[in-house]
Amino acid sequence: MFHRRHNIADPVSFWFEDREVLANRGDSVAGALLAVGISQLRRAPVSGAARAPFCMIGNCYECLVEIEGQGAVQACLIEVAEGMQVRMTPDTHPEPG
Repeated sequence: MFHRRHNIADPVSFWFEDREVLANRGDSVAGALLAVGISQLRRAPVSGAARAPFCMIGNCYECLVEIEGQGAVQACLIEVAEGMQVRMTPDTHPEPG
C-alpha cells in the first residue's frame, strides 16, 4: 500500500524487532517502516488488535514503539538513527484466567 517515492540517497540502517530496515536519513521511524511494508507497530492493550500509524503528526498515539528501552514513544516523531533498535511496545493487556 505504501511505497517510497524516491530512492534512498543517504542510507541509514536500523532494526525493527529482528529485521534490519534500510531508510533515508531524516525519515521518521514510522515512515521508514511503512515504506518497507511493516504496518503493525503494536497491539491494542485491551483487545490485542493490530495497530498501525494513522495521523503521522503525533496526535493519535497509534504508532507507539519502544526505542532502545526508552519506553513508549511515537514512531512518527522520531528520526531514524544508524543502528537504532526498535521494538513493538510490550503487551500490556492481562492474560486471561
